[in-house]
Amino acid sequence: MKKVKGKKSISIRIQFSLIFIGLMAGVVLLCIIINTFFLSKFYMRDKERLLKSVKEQIYTATANGNYESDEFKETLNEISRANNLSIAVIDENSETLFSSINGERDMEFRLVGYIFGKDDGPGDLRIVEEGDNYVIRRTMGGGMGGGESLELFGRSDYGISVLMRIPLSSIKESTGFATRFFIYVGVIGTVIGAFIIWIVTGRVTKPIMELNDISERMVGLDFDARYTGKDRNEIGLLGDNMNRLSESLESTISELKTANLELKKDIEKKEQLDEMRMEFISNVSHELKTPIAIIQGYAEGLRDGVSDDPDSIAYYCDVIVDESAKMNSMVKQFLNLNQLEFGGETFNLERFSLTEMIKNYLASAQVLARQNGIDVEFDDSRDVHAWGDEYKAEEVLTNYFSNAVHYCLPGTDGRKVIKVYYEFNGESVRICVFNSGNNIPEESLERLWEKFYKVDKARTREYGGSGVGLSIVKAIQDSLGKGYGVINVPEGVVFWYELDNSGVNRRKES
Repeated sequence: MKKVKGKKSISIRIQFSLIFIGLMAGVVLLCIIINTFFLSKFYMRDKERLLKSVKEQIYTATANGNYESDEFKETLNEISRANNLSIAVIDENSETLFSSINGERDMEFRLVGYIFGKDDGPGDLRIVEEGDNYVIRRTMGGGMGGGESLELFGRSDYGISVLMRIPLSSIKESTGFATRFFIYVGVIGTVIGAFIIWIVTGRVTKPIMELNDISERMVGLDFDARYTGKDRNEIGLLGDNMNRLSESLESTISELKTANLELKKDIEKKEQLDEMRMEFISNVSHELKTPIAIIQGYAEGLRDGVSDDPDSIAYYCDVIVDESAKMNSMVKQFLNLNQLEFGGETFNLERFSLTEMIKNYLASAQVLARQNGIDVEFDDSRDVHAWGDEYKAEEVLTNYFSNAVHYCLPGTDGRKVIKVYYEFNGESVRICVFNSGNNIPEESLERLWEKFYKVDKARTREYGGSGVGLSIVKAIQDSLGKGYGVINVPEGVVFWYELDNSGVNRRKES
């Protein structure tokens, strides 16, 4: 699972498992505490209730006059055997009416001692409960084992005296055994339960992890991510909502980017309009002066009949046509630049494939490259998408590529090379156009983007350049609020421009 920057991430699967293990351990610990501190008290209360219950049965039998029957005596023997209870009953004449099978000889002496108020039996007497006709005590040294016992001495209204004793030595052993049993069962149950919960939570958290991956891709503005699970529960509903949210965000971001650029243009346009208009008129006048002068000169020469040679006349006409074509191209570029700088050009921002746009353009420009003996290199194996105006992005690429063709020279390997490639910088993708040849003088690097500036005026004039191609690049990128530039590199020059990266930069499947 990927971690969010600045936050420690713990898998929900681990959290579920830890909660379950903690709950199980807590339950086992609670059982051990309850067993240790309350089991003995519960045991004592239960034995006290038993003694009082048997006492009441004996008192009732005495009142009914059937305590000497064999049936009642057998009942007392059954109770004695079932509960490890010693019972002795004597009448007012100190004659033994009943002594349980597991009774001891000292029970009768102990009962007589109680009747005559002598406590010469087991030591450490402590009264637990005292009623109108009975008393319950905890004693030490009583019984065959000589351990701690619970005794009840009672005397009915009919003169019948009863003594019952039940040993308490086994309670500590029972408590210890129960504690160990809870520990063993708790550990085994926790381990088995943890294994089961780990498997079960894996099935639950798998679609959650898929949704997490989709959300991370959406953060990177990759809106192709879709939830494909078939769950018919809350997770499935969340996945469907994520899919709808992705579609809505893609549309909304596109609209917001367009609206944001329009707003920025409106603000900047009011401040720059007058200054740009005057500068543009001045520069256009200067640039058109040369071709107009050439056309005028050759036209006057033809009018004055400077030559009767048909070849000379044809040459004059070709010069006029060529200069007219250059001036026509120059005027179109001027108008395009004027629209960009004065805010008359609109942008249609959308998400498009840079790779497909570059590949299609290079295919159309392949003839021009071959005519100039240039090798064009571009790796189209990476599918890169961007936010922007696809037409304007291609126009920038066209200006860069045309400029590269005109200034491309052989490198150390004797080849003329133009290479188009990507660089990624945070949320932006940089499109780079390299051409082999001479470096640009350092003092000219910053001025290249000025309208009508030419590093090599003779070479620019040779291929009919107007000096506004890079100014158009500047105007487009400034309108989009994106970077552009040029750097000298070994054996050549790299021109670059940036667009918003849409987040889809995966290798194409072969």
